[in-house]
Amino acid sequence: MRVSVTVGDIVQYATDAIMVNLFEGLERPGGATAVVDKALKGAISELVAQGEVKGKLGEVTIVHTLGKLPAPRVAVVGLGKQADLTTDVVRRAVAEACRALRRAGVKKAATIVHGAGAGGMGATEAVQAIAEGCLLGLYTFKKYRSKDAEEGEMEELHIVTLDQAGLRSLERACERGSVVAEAVNLARDMINEPSNRMTPTEMAERARDLARTYGLEVTVLEREQMRRKGMGALLGVAQGSQHPPKFIVLRYKGNSGSSSTLGLIGKGITFDSGGISLKPAEGMEEMKDDMSGGAAVMGAIAAIARLKLKLNVTAICAAAENLPSGTAMKPGDVVRAMNGKSIEVVSTDAEGRLTLADALSFAVKSHLSPLVDVATLTGACRVALGQVASGLFTNNQELADKVLKAAARAGERAWQMPMFEEYKEQNKSEVADVKNVGGRFAGAITGAMFLSEFVGDTPWVHLDIAGTAFTDKVSGYKVKGATGVAVRTLVNLAEALAG
Repeated sequence: MRVSVTVGDIVQYATDAIMVNLFEGLERPGGATAVVDKALKGAISELVAQGEVKGKLGEVTIVHTLGKLPAPRVAVVGLGKQADLTTDVVRRAVAEACRALRRAGVKKAATIVHGAGAGGMGATEAVQAIAEGCLLGLYTFKKYRSKDAEEGEMEELHIVTLDQAGLRSLERACERGSVVAEAVNLARDMINEPSNRMTPTEMAERARDLARTYGLEVTVLEREQMRRKGMGALLGVAQGSQHPPKFIVLRYKGNSGSSSTLGLIGKGITFDSGGISLKPAEGMEEMKDDMSGGAAVMGAIAAIARLKLKLNVTAICAAAENLPSGTAMKPGDVVRAMNGKSIEVVSTDAEGRLTLADALSFAVKSHLSPLVDVATLTGACRVALGQVASGLFTNNQELADKVLKAAARAGERAWQMPMFEEYKEQNKSEVADVKNVGGRFAGAITGAMFLSEFVGDTPWVHLDIAGTAFTDKVSGYKVKGATGVAVRTLVNLAEALAG
């Protein structure tokens, strides 16, 4: 699928379908939609008057032009209430419209710049949102289907503008939106792979592919190298599986004049059975998504490299499987992380924080700062925030504010949770420095407090994406399966830090 910007008149554009928009509550269309309506002899106005077209967000009505326009179809896209317009609304509306056109068999389409007229949105913001909405909304994962879906795929979307002078800036916005959306879809592809395919070894191979494609440096530590570095927590998690763990490090050097490097750390459990603390069977097939954080940081650094942002970034993913076997880690075992802290393993199903303990320790020892980790860490966070928002935890409010702003710009909701010192009491162990489970209450917070033991004073944000990494329904630009959440947030953060 290709999205591009072109100068022209939408009314005269020859393609399979064109897109226009309508705000909810308007008695008649305005702007470019009014021009198209006039060419259609008031057909859109008539549908509005009859109440068939209301302009509600997500509403898509396809009107046949019957030779009145070069394009045989017009998709009237609802943007909701004008006062509520945001770039995320544009993303969602365009995604719904593109899927409706795909169902109608449309291969090539053209659209006006939604929101840049009466909506009062900047044209570059709107164009980027259109590109993202189109590419994210049309995403499918069909790799293992023996027959293609009945509907075909759209091939092109042209964003049509009359602004010849501003064409180059709109093209850049479209390119950025395409790059970021493709990075999200890269992460989605990895997460949607079944776990017998997306093993730790395959994650490492994907990292090597990214390095070759985008000019990144890559290091993959093997089991013996991890042992020499003292990564006992990660090795403890991995010891129950026949698939060896891989400690993946990707480096992007976009600013040779700076000594600081942003560290992005992703949880990379390619399948989580719970280990000896076995999970219930129901829903366990979704546990292939437990490497969503690792996929997110890999997708983000790929986009950062493609955008040539002027900063240094290192992405880290400690990849492993968590399975029960005769060699598996057991409840009551004690393991030691890379920073020297001993950990009592109360539950082997709290394995992600163990792998992150070594990944964060490695990041601190490598002098990365600030740090952002992304992890499907706790069911407790899903209970607290549902599938609407990711939980955000931090030891540095200035960094947290930057991440929250980056998330808001991406339309990826995050909600800051408390990190009061009293919560540390729940993680105290009688046999080790800390235990990996703090009890039934405040599980998302005690999970974050456990991670804080391995970052020290380094500015750090933890994003718990347990509720937002996967969805079972189609809504806007989110489709069934992996969401690729946090990729766009991380790219926005990197862009802000790059200035």
